[in-house]
Amino acid sequence: MARNLPQKRSIRNVRKIIAVSSAKGGVGKSTVAANIALSFARRGLSTGILDTDIFGPSIPTLFGLRDTDQPGLTSEGRLLPLTSWGVKTMSMGYLIGGEGKGGEAPVAWRGLMVTKALQQLLFEVEWGPTDVLVLDLPPGTGDTQLSLAQQVIVDGAVLVTTPQVMALTDTLRGLNFFGKTDVRVLGVVKNMSSFMCPCCGEKTDIFSGHGELENEAKRANTSVIADIPLSKGICVDADSGRPTVVARPDSDEANVYGDLTEKLVHDVGL
Repeated sequence: MARNLPQKRSIRNVRKIIAVSSAKGGVGKSTVAANIALSFARRGLSTGILDTDIFGPSIPTLFGLRDTDQPGLTSEGRLLPLTSWGVKTMSMGYLIGGEGKGGEAPVAWRGLMVTKALQQLLFEVEWGPTDVLVLDLPPGTGDTQLSLAQQVIVDGAVLVTTPQVMALTDTLRGLNFFGKTDVRVLGVVKNMSSFMCPCCGEKTDIFSGHGELENEAKRANTSVIADIPLSKGICVDADSGRPTVVARPDSDEANVYGDLTEKLVHDVGL
């Protein structure tokens, strides 16, 4: 007998939803997601970003909100997003905190508690009229990704990876996951594509899987839609709570994020 899967639904007041995913951790997915959201906002779009990583939330740090108070509630008991750099944000990091703030407290929860927390983040946040909501997914293809794919109408997914042979298998797993769950893949972002020397600006490829990644993306009926360099500036900007798109909006790196966002605007019909 077939299982009764939940019916997919939209998120209240949100026009478009884009998931940013990585099948492997440590590839810079959250930094990419934050800069995409900020690029949307720079184009005049009402933008939100939802951190769905219950165990390792990164959005509070990226948006300079680690030491803020917990979000308020509407009269209906819905969470009110915290806004930074013109983007509405929500994260489990705001709700658990450390000793009141900061997000250092470990989350040692079983499956049911995680599911309940995810449901609250997805459907109990008062976003207000929002053109686009970026979902920053945890790495892998586990329960969170499956719940999102089964319950939320996602307009498209972006898969972030590095051009490393060792990461290729995980990238394929991510592409196959979205294919099996009927979520359209908008493209693959090749992050840390090449090292950009901070002194002379010369770019050097440090990973060997560039051609293989392009070939596998093509076989999965998608393509590499951005090459983001391994840049010290991007790392420093992220750690400071001012991602590159706002910290250095006219830099070459910010322009790469801008070009990527322009493609996404066109692909999802914003």
